[in-house]
Amino acid sequence: MQRRAFLKMFAAGIAGFSSSGLFNACSNKKSLPNIVYILADDLGYGDVRCLNPESGIPTPNIDSLAKDGMVFTDAHSGSAVCTPTRYGILTGRYAWRSRLQSGVLTGYSPHLIEPSRLTVASLLKKFGYRTAAIGKWHLGMDWATKDGYKYSDAWGETGEHVDYSQTIKNAPTDLGFDYFFGISASLDMTPYVYIENRNVLREPDKIIPASDGYAFYRSGPVAPDFKHERVLPVITQKAVDFIRNHVQNRKSQPFFLYFSLTAPHTPILPTKEFRGKSGIGPYGDFVMQCDGSVGQILNALDELNLSDNTLVIFTSDNGPSPAANFKHLREMGHLSSYIFRGYKADIYEGGHRIPFIARWSGNIPQGSAYEHPVCLTDLMATLAAIVGYELPDDAGEDSVNLLPVLKGGMKTPVREAVVHHSINGSFSIRQGKWKLELCPGSGGWSSPTPKEAREKGLPPVQLYDLSADIGEQKNVQDRFPEIVDRLTKLLKKYAEEGRSTPGKPQKNDVEIKIRKT
Repeated sequence: MQRRAFLKMFAAGIAGFSSSGLFNACSNKKSLPNIVYILADDLGYGDVRCLNPESGIPTPNIDSLAKDGMVFTDAHSGSAVCTPTRYGILTGRYAWRSRLQSGVLTGYSPHLIEPSRLTVASLLKKFGYRTAAIGKWHLGMDWATKDGYKYSDAWGETGEHVDYSQTIKNAPTDLGFDYFFGISASLDMTPYVYIENRNVLREPDKIIPASDGYAFYRSGPVAPDFKHERVLPVITQKAVDFIRNHVQNRKSQPFFLYFSLTAPHTPILPTKEFRGKSGIGPYGDFVMQCDGSVGQILNALDELNLSDNTLVIFTSDNGPSPAANFKHLREMGHLSSYIFRGYKADIYEGGHRIPFIARWSGNIPQGSAYEHPVCLTDLMATLAAIVGYELPDDAGEDSVNLLPVLKGGMKTPVREAVVHHSINGSFSIRQGKWKLELCPGSGGWSSPTPKEAREKGLPPVQLYDLSADIGEQKNVQDRFPEIVDRLTKLLKKYAEEGRSTPGKPQKNDVEIKIRKT
């Protein structure tokens, strides 16, 4: 009943959308599409009106993508937090196969993606694409130091050893991107400096104190040209400029733009233009500003006559953060996690079920929808299919080709299963209607937290039938031991073989334990 209600509400959100267009195969460079991948930071499924008709936040630009393209109602980030999701997007590999077994990196963490690993950017460069990453990186890079100091992923790092005047190593431009402009990690993490390609534009000249509330950010070094409130407008303009400059100088060359927004992650600081616009508080205003950034990209594509040959994907790196002030939003009638349980960091659906919308005029059927699970790791295999490249066994180990879905002809599941991961490293696996969670609580920030779950003596395994219980309220692990066993074995197989897709088994970077203690 819950699932039927969910689908009915979704249908209302895209009512009136027409379906037209056929997929045009790309068999040579001249017909290769431009690709724009827009990744929001901490945007909830329920924050987008085309997915949540009862949303209190207008999102007209994102909604326009849904009207002209395809909405995925069962899309998932590779993790319930940002760094591991970003790793999966760019490599097609679950991040828990790397050294990052829980949590996220800091602004000073060393690089996570090995330079020898194929990324979506280095793949596309093989086919003549000019590639750019603009905005939040948060995948580590190697800062030059004054005294040979080696940074780690530790949260106590302050940056005091950094020589900001020196070239950064293992930056985005060492991973297939021709151009990078942005920040090293989240907007609330130090250092507060802009980086262009491999260099800091202006060195920090002071230490700013921490801020709290909606405007939360940590204390640390800041450059004189860095103002938190201005970062989203700055990177948006840089993204627009990249598109314009590319067309002006390289008209016949396709481009790939990985535009990673810094919002609506903290600090939640909408500019004057958007303050008070939503009517439900700063978070709603900030989401509207994100939608405005999307609009600027879409307008640039329209003005330059690029929309018809550009694949645009809009999504989010995980579910909404409690920094949004869920209590206040609920009082205003807005549910950032929509009908799903939990939020950012959690193993529950609210932690990793995210907006995912794709538009490719004349190719993806307009106003269409796909209702089966997909994962953000699927970008690698999808782009490989578009350019006609066969991935080697040691690339895109967890990436599934979504091109048959985008064509509009595939209505059945394209994935065997999806693996989920929470902030504390807890695992979950989803296959069909069944979702198995190998932890007693949320594995994250919402109640029951891991500590609360242990104190209450909750079962170490959770199993939910999402077709009947989309809100994950009734744990049925004791009623279906055969399902628990089957899914546990499948997850173990994925871990041991170093991949979840067909191909030669690969090595993980570390030993994988599917049950955390």
